[in-house]
Amino acid sequence: MLYSSLELLALLIVTCSIVVQAWVGIGFGLLAAPLLYLIDPAYMPGPVLMLGWMLSLIVVVKQRHTLNWRRVFPAILARLPGSWCGALLLVSIAAWQLSLFFGSALLLAVWLSLRRYSLPLNKVSLTVAGFLSGVLGTSTSVGGPPIALLYQHEARLTARNEIAAFFLVGTPISLVMLWLNGGAELVSVSLILKMIPGVVVGFWLSRHLERVISAQSARPAILFISAVSAIVVLVQGVMGGIAS
Repeated sequence: MLYSSLELLALLIVTCSIVVQAWVGIGFGLLAAPLLYLIDPAYMPGPVLMLGWMLSLIVVVKQRHTLNWRRVFPAILARLPGSWCGALLLVSIAAWQLSLFFGSALLLAVWLSLRRYSLPLNKVSLTVAGFLSGVLGTSTSVGGPPIALLYQHEARLTARNEIAAFFLVGTPISLVMLWLNGGAELVSVSLILKMIPGVVVGFWLSRHLERVISAQSARPAILFISAVSAIVVLVQGVMGGIAS
């Protein structure tokens, strides 16, 4: 399989972004999507979603014996109606207005977390977080922070594994919503195949990173990535509002 110079750059971006998500639990889409879009808009959104899903599959298979499916199940179940509501919002409300609203809400959630206000991790909060993740993931393509913020006080590996399980089921839901909204052509198989080595190598590098950085909590990284995600969504909303 031959790679052009731009495809090699894309492969490097995918690898580095996978390392971050494999260690923290979120971050791949935020880091990879804008850079890959600059290289070729065809990377968005299908290939990015599929590559993130592949990482979730690897993590879940590796950690299947310690993964608490029962706990994360309410969030997975709530992702479906959340994704459906996100698709309906896209039809009824301008995308830039959604970005402004959800970006502000997400930034507020990060601020409250920094002020030590946090929700308990239970069935109700997981259901709400799963629903909101579905809404945001479908309407703004940033679905990780709502569920990650809920796991910020959990052990890093526990948070990473259960967030991966959430995305393992949640990402196909987003892809189905894309298909129902006429976006089936946005999944480029050739680009996905060429980027798969980046997923494998990125996960392998993350295992070695764990030996160097043995932090038990990913809270600082989760809060930072969530804050950046909120700012990115807000900027999208502002730019969209100006363009309209």
